[in-house]
Amino acid sequence: MNAEARLIELGLELPPPPKPAGVYKPVVIVGNMAYVSGHGPLKADGSMIVGKVGAELDLAGGYAAAKQTGLAILASLRANLGDLNRVRRVVKTLGMVNCTTDFQQQPQVINGFSELFAEVFGKDLGVGARSAVGMGSLPGNIAVEVEVILEIE
Repeated sequence: MNAEARLIELGLELPPPPKPAGVYKPVVIVGNMAYVSGHGPLKADGSMIVGKVGAELDLAGGYAAAKQTGLAILASLRANLGDLNRVRRVVKTLGMVNCTTDFQQQPQVINGFSELFAEVFGKDLGVGARSAVGMGSLPGNIAVEVEVILEIE
């Protein structure tokens, strides 16, 4: 599957690649593995989707934030790899949801990220192992943070 062509077919717009908000690299490549640092739901205008899922955001809003986080990760991958077609497969995803203590649908929120990657990279290679967990807070009150490990060419 051609990931760059799929972005165009799906009409997806990537935000600018986010700059590190601390002392870390957005993507570290070791051999044929790419380790992507935690990203938030960065929009094209540079703003973030903020708020707690279960309070300021409902499930649909959390899902949209997770999808937007996926777009930010794709922007970082393109900036660091030069071409999204270098991604061979998703290995492991950690999705963190800024949510109320009684919210229990973290997996459905992180599906926003996972379904995006399945659409871009294909259902077999775009889906890997995954954890989806709730957090009491996230930096800057962002709604979602996702990190991912990928096999690359």
